Order: sequence, then structure tokens, then C-alpha cells
Amino acid sequence: MEHKKYRKYRKKWIKNEKSEKKIVFLHLKILKMQSLRLNALHDLFSNGWSKEVPPSKKITSFFGENVFDLKKAREYLSDEAYKSLLSSVKNQTKIDRRMGDQISSALKSWAESKGVTHYTHWFQPLTGATAEKHDSFFTLKSDGSAIEEFDGAALIQQEPDASSFPSGGIRATFEARGYTAWDPSSPPFIIEMGNGKTLCIPTIFVSYTGESLDAKTPLLKSTVALEKAAVDVCQYFDKNITGVKATLGWEQEYFVVDAKLANSRPDIMMTGRTVFGHAPAKGQQLEDHYFGAIPERVYSFMRDFENECYTLAIPLKTRHNEVAPSQFECAPIFEEVNLAVDHNTLMMDVMTRVAKRHNLTVLLHEKPFAKINGSGKHNNWSMATNTGINLLGPGKTPKTNLMFLAFFVNTIKAVHDHAALLRASIASAGNDHRLGANEAPPAIISIFIGKYLTDVLNEVEKRVGNKFDEQDEAMLKLDIHKSIPELMLDNTDRNRTSPFAFTGNKFEFRAVGSSENCAGPMTVLNTIMAETLTQFKLDVDELIEKGEKKEIALMQTIQKYIVESKNILFEGDGYSAAWEKEAAKRGLPNVKTTPLALDAFVTKDSEHVFEKHLIYSKKELEARHEILLENYTKKIQIEARIIGDMASTYILPAAIKYQNVLIKNIRGLKEIGFDESNYAAQKLIAQKISEHVNVINTCVKAMIEARKVANEITNSREKAIAYCDNVKKYFDEIRYHVDKLELLVDDEYWELPKYRELLFLR
Repeated sequence: MEHKKYRKYRKKWIKNEKSEKKIVFLHLKILKMQSLRLNALHDLFSNGWSKEVPPSKKITSFFGENVFDLKKAREYLSDEAYKSLLSSVKNQTKIDRRMGDQISSALKSWAESKGVTHYTHWFQPLTGATAEKHDSFFTLKSDGSAIEEFDGAALIQQEPDASSFPSGGIRATFEARGYTAWDPSSPPFIIEMGNGKTLCIPTIFVSYTGESLDAKTPLLKSTVALEKAAVDVCQYFDKNITGVKATLGWEQEYFVVDAKLANSRPDIMMTGRTVFGHAPAKGQQLEDHYFGAIPERVYSFMRDFENECYTLAIPLKTRHNEVAPSQFECAPIFEEVNLAVDHNTLMMDVMTRVAKRHNLTVLLHEKPFAKINGSGKHNNWSMATNTGINLLGPGKTPKTNLMFLAFFVNTIKAVHDHAALLRASIASAGNDHRLGANEAPPAIISIFIGKYLTDVLNEVEKRVGNKFDEQDEAMLKLDIHKSIPELMLDNTDRNRTSPFAFTGNKFEFRAVGSSENCAGPMTVLNTIMAETLTQFKLDVDELIEKGEKKEIALMQTIQKYIVESKNILFEGDGYSAAWEKEAAKRGLPNVKTTPLALDAFVTKDSEHVFEKHLIYSKKELEARHEILLENYTKKIQIEARIIGDMASTYILPAAIKYQNVLIKNIRGLKEIGFDESNYAAQKLIAQKISEHVNVINTCVKAMIEARKVANEITNSREKAIAYCDNVKKYFDEIRYHVDKLELLVDDEYWELPKYRELLFLR
């Protein structure tokens, strides 16, 4: 990669015994003249960016060492304070202010013993990211003497500026006050950055008037609603069940690319994805990346961020290569849903930060590269009782299997009745690239349950009627007990095209986007499940009041729900055109774009469900709808602007520059008397370049005009639809012609790192 001018002058200057500093200066000057791409490639080949990670040690020896969990609380707190904290964690009750002072004092002592100087309320505003404002323990007393201080008031509540965060019209700009309040169910933790350490306190974030302005508050409310409804149903089967918690095990997919190569791409820097780029000769067609050997540089990065995650008690369990080149996945052991959401959000921050230490960039966008698999975040959801029972896990007795069947069928009914709402929960500009793209679950929400459970539901539907005797009842229960365990024997009964699949003891919500906060879809899933279980109890109780035995009433209601929700069940290829037609016949919604999908949040049915279970008020729902629409519009707007900028300042100049080289070559050949047949190929290439250049230029201008028209629209929904239908439509057309130019223009003139470099060079 050494420049020929550098070689020439280096020989000359060494011969004349000139300073090596001058050589270095000239080298740097020449490199500056080169494109960012060539500089990045030079550094990649010359440095390799290897980084040593300390040798592995037993994970249990440092797991959770930076977390103030209940074990550490027991060491630092009095019995009274510990019991108060424990009660708050288990029952989601408020911390007494007096106890708050004791807990804050213990927290400070623990944090200072680990070198912490600052603390922050760590929260999740509606930006899609986390937020924090650091305050020092340091303060001055009235006499001017310095002191380290952290009282209960600082622990329990703070007042950050709420005006600068999305509120959907709930707060005016001049109404700045908002509150963060400690969530004791998610333990405080220490973040290490460089040589500094900060105590982070997970909190909710609400407006001055009490409306939620974050992702955590509605999630916590949904867990309360689900627990109440689930416990009521569990009481039919086991009076010892007094608590039910939603559980979540997420699977995080992501891409890793060289940081300098990524930084040479304005589109990656601004949008998290490549808006241009021709597919390389080799992509994922050989199917050789999935579960392959992890590249050494990436392996080093993985170990590094995993170690940091372990200190934060994030229970990562697996790591592996995903399907696409440079795509990877990690997954933890499942946890209570609120803690799991916090851990996923925190892990994404850690992963992104640690990657920089390895001169790598993590791409969490759902579709960073065209024509290879995008990234999702599969949400494995279930419910666990205080007695240790997984409500979606088949049992060993007729009684436990009847309870399993009740919750299993209620989940199907919930998804069937609220499919549009579930689709809205995973709607985003990034996820629109995935859903229905023959690589991810389609935009049609359906459920896959497998052959054995399909047979069980069919049997229940056929055999349960309005009347059946004691013998029928006993036989039915016995049949269920015999049939359900069989599903555990079939390890191949999976469907990767299903957006919502049963996988043995949980449902896997596969349509969630990789960059998304799990709190959104989990809030919706918890809420619709609470609604369905509430109605289920009413239906069962009504039959019991009419004189039916409890077991018969349960089975008749289960059978009724099976019949009412069977249209949502689909065992075939979710990617096929045939399924789209079949889904339409069944009346299943197929909303492919975010602006229209988000409408489900503000229907009368949705408002009723969320208000009934105290998750969102109508005002909060409308605000979130507004925020999500604005977020979509802004992301498409940014993409449109970067497409225009890159086309005008990178693509067209490179194409024209190379075209001029061709013209010069053609003219030279003509001047020395060559026949036209000898430069026909050059003329054809020059002509094709002109054609692509003209189309790109025309489309960019048209896209800019469409953007100007869309910007004049004041209604958020109409504006988002205009960007979706009238601006975004130019993206693929411009990209097609840019990608064709990439194959025509001399590699030396092409300034953007290519897919083969981004995906295969590490």
C-alpha cells in the first residue's frame, strides 16, 4: 500500500541523509490525499488491531461484583433496612424515607470501597437509548468544609430536565420538570469507563404531572396486571400460588466490523446501516458462517465485553456466529422480565463501548447490509409462579397439564385478539427492512405450536362439548397427560419463519428488532395476556355459577378459546406468497409499514385494554403514538439526506472522475490511429456510467422535492406516511444505480469501503 511518491522521495532523502521526520510527514500528507477507505485499509493491514484480554477465570469468582444485589445488601444493611428493601423488591412497594437514608448510606459505603466518586439515575427515555446525569458524592458544608454525601432523597428521587426528551406533547418545552424514581427491583450497579467509576441507580422516568416518559414504567405496570390476572387463574389449580412473574430470555443478534472501515462510511455513522453497497461475490450462500469458528479478533472482543457483563450480573450463556458474514449472537439465562430488559439495554451499551477498545464497531441496526440476513432480538417469554412452576411448561400430572393447557390456550387467544397491537409493538424504520424480507418473520402475526400440540388442541376441540360425563372428563384429562409430554421428544419440530413460536416451555417472539428495547413488546404481551386471563376467569366463573363442575367449566372455556383463535395458528412457510393469500382469507392483519402499523395503539379497543389495566392512559397512548411516528419520520429523513449527500459528494464525483479517465484513454487511442473497435469497450463503460449518473442525479432531485413537500405536513401520521410512500420509494432506485456504478468504477476511485471489505476483513 506504500505510495509510489513516498518510495521515490524516501530513497532520495535517505541517500542525502535527510531527517526521517520529513519522510513521516510526507507519508502522512500523501495518505491524507487518499480516501478514508484506502487509509482504513492501510491501517487494517498494517496494524491488525490485536488487543490482549486477561486470561479467563472462573466466572462465578467475579459474577455480579459490580452490582449491589441482595447478598451485598445483607452485608451492609441493618435487619430492618434489609427487610424493607426485600419487601420493596418482592412486592414493588415504596421505600420508606427513613429506610432510604440507611440504604443510601450503605450504597455509598459499598460504592466508595470500589473507587466510585459519582452516582447517576439511570433511566430509559423514549429515545431508544439510555440516559444518565452524573452527580458527585462530593459537596460542601455550610462552613466550607468538603464532605462525601449521598442521602435517601438523592437515592429515591431526582428531577432531571424532562423538556429535552420525547414526550409526544405531554410536556411543553418550558415545562422542564420531570422525576426519576428508584426501581428497587433492579439493583444498582457500577459502570467502569476508563479510570472512572459511576454508581448507576435504575429508575423510572415520569413527568411532573405523573405521565410515564420512559420504557420501564409501563413495563412494571404490565407485570403487576399480569400477575394479578395469572394468580386468579392459578387459584383454580393450586391455592399455594400467590405470585406470578413474567420471564424473558432474549437473544441478541449483531454485526461487528472494523471501526475505521465503518467510520469511512457516512451512512453507517449517521444511520447505523449501509444505504449503498453491491453484494460481494461471496455472501452467505455457502452457509459456512453459522456456528463456524469465531474470528480471533471478534473472539477477543466477545471475551472482553462478556467479562464486563458478568461483573454487572448479566448472565450471558452463549455466543456464536450467526448466518450472515460478520454477524454474531449472544444470549443469557432467562430472568424476571424487568431485570432482563434492563440487562439487555445495559449490555447493548457495554457491547458498543467495549468494541471501541478493540477498534471495532457494533452494528445493532436490523438491516445494516442488503441481500444478507438482518438482525433480530428473539424474546423468549414465559410465566413463573412463586412455587417454581413454569406455566408454559408441560407438567407430569393431569392437574399440572390442565393448568399448562389453560395458560397455553390463553396465550394463543391473546395473540389472536390483539395481533395488530403486537405487530405495532415491533414497528420501526429499521425493522421494516426485516419483516417479510424472506429472512425474518413476516409482518403477519401468526403462531406456530408444532404437530403434537396441534393434535392436542384438535382433540380438545372435538371431544369437549356442552355436556360430558365423569368418565369423559377423566379420559380427557388422561389423554392430555399422555399427549403433551410427547412434544419434548421431537427436537426438529420448529418453524423459523414464524413470528411467534412455541419452543417447548416458552413462546419465542421472533419479530422483535435487534436495536429495540424489549420493554415495548413485553409491555404489550404482558398486557394482552392480563386482559385475556381476566376474561377467561369471568367465563369460567360464569359456567361454575350455572352449576358446572370446575374442571368441566375450565375445559369448555378452553375449547371455546381454541375455536375462536385457531385462525392464528399456522404451521407452514411464513415467507411464502401463498401464506399472504391464506392469511387474508383468515382475516389476519398484514401491515407492512410502520406508520400504518402504529395505528393499532390508538384504537378504541387498545385504549380500553391499556386503561383498564392501568398501563397507559389515553393521553399517554396518544403521546407514544406521536413519539413513534416522529421517530420514524426523522429516521427516514436522515436516511434520505445521507443518500442525497453521499450520492452528490462521493458517488457522482468518483464516477465522473473515472469517466474522464476513460475519455482521455479513448481520445489517446483515437489520436494514435487505433480503430474504433479497439476502444469500443471503453466507450460502452463510459456510456453506462453516464446513464447511471443521470438517473441518480434525477432521483436525488426528485427525492429532495418530495422531502420538501413532506416537511410542510403538520399532522404526524400524514407526515410519516408521506415519508414512507413518497420519499422512501426513491431509496431502492438510487441504490440500484449506485451499486451498478460500484462495479464499473475503478476500485482506486471508489471512496466507500465495499461489502467485501466490511464483511470479510477483520
